[in-house]
Amino acid sequence: MKIKSFLTVVAAAVAIVLGMCSCGDDDDDPVVAVAEQVAGSYTGNEVIKVMGEESSNGTATYGFVKASDTSVDMTVPEAGGMGPMSIPALTVKNIPLTQSDNTVTGRLASYAGTVKTANGDEKAYTISDVTVIFKETAVAATFSLKYGNMPFEMVTTFSGTKK
Repeated sequence: MKIKSFLTVVAAAVAIVLGMCSCGDDDDDPVVAVAEQVAGSYTGNEVIKVMGEESSNGTATYGFVKASDTSVDMTVPEAGGMGPMSIPALTVKNIPLTQSDNTVTGRLASYAGTVKTANGDEKAYTISDVTVIFKETAVAATFSLKYGNMPFEMVTTFSGTKK
């Protein structure tokens, strides 16, 4: 009889321990990659300055696409209107992101690429000093652009909200 009582106590103890172990917090929110949190289209005000003088100020839409869990590609929209004087949409790839509370920051020293112009020519560009700051549904971005053989950099600031 003592063995039967002992086995009953052991079985009850095992059931309690297993029951407690399986009562984990299954309601935890899944972890969303920082790049997924900020990916999307943002529309707002874009200001472009050349040699400290404002050359453009208007509404623009910037795109941010997840490149990895911790980086995004940024699409800068076409600038300068239409025709041969316009600058086509440009991409800045692999901007690394960090997160602190509900603010996500991206910084990239420099990115060089090429793009096809309206008449089919290929032009080189370099975008440097990139900073993007995401907070909730808003983004603020700043960078400098050197396009083709232009002698001056274009300093751009953008602030927008997620569509």
